Amino acid sequence: MHSTIEGITTMTTYAPAKTSATKTRLLAGVVAGPLYLVLGFAQAATRDGFDLTVHPFSFLSLGDGGWVQIANFVLAGVLFLVSAAGLRKAMRGSTWGPRLIGGMGAGMVAGGVFTADPAFGFPAGAPAGQPEAVSWHGTLHMVAFMVAIVAWTLSCFVFARYFAARKHKGLAVYSVLTGVALLATPAFMGTSGGVVLLYVVATLGWVWSSVAIGAVAKEHDNGEM
Repeated sequence: MHSTIEGITTMTTYAPAKTSATKTRLLAGVVAGPLYLVLGFAQAATRDGFDLTVHPFSFLSLGDGGWVQIANFVLAGVLFLVSAAGLRKAMRGSTWGPRLIGGMGAGMVAGGVFTADPAFGFPAGAPAGQPEAVSWHGTLHMVAFMVAIVAWTLSCFVFARYFAARKHKGLAVYSVLTGVALLATPAFMGTSGGVVLLYVVATLGWVWSSVAIGAVAKEHDNGEM
């Protein structure tokens, strides 16, 4: 009898702790995108010579103060990696959803560690256009970007299927539309207005990430998943 009561007490003590840990990890994914955007746009408004119509956020990692954007990349990536651990617990029946969010996070961390090459006049002294040669770290930055964008795009469709299976039609449609927008954006890079389109779609994507992970967190709290 004592053993049974002790076992019940142990379960009561540790089960809430596990739930709290999962919720905290999911919260990391909810705040990752908005935090990245706030820090990125704040730098864009204060860095001399930075032009949102020409330069992507990656260029903020260059020159004086570049460490702030490097830290921004790494922090956001780590937060998504942490949230992937929470999603593995909360998204029962979905293997690829957590993996793809983790892949996006890993791509962001690598994008911070390996910086882009100076170009398009930023920072001061950079070539007016593309650099004559791409450095090894510039190449790895591009690879990291592709890993992040592909994982991010695919995660939208995986989450769409996940939400549809749970009769959350609005979230499913929202996820598909976000995925289509992310899928189409790379085709416009290098064209007039391509960088602006990237900012618009990426901002929509970060908001989607927060909404989608937040929805999983809410249903996890309600015990619906």
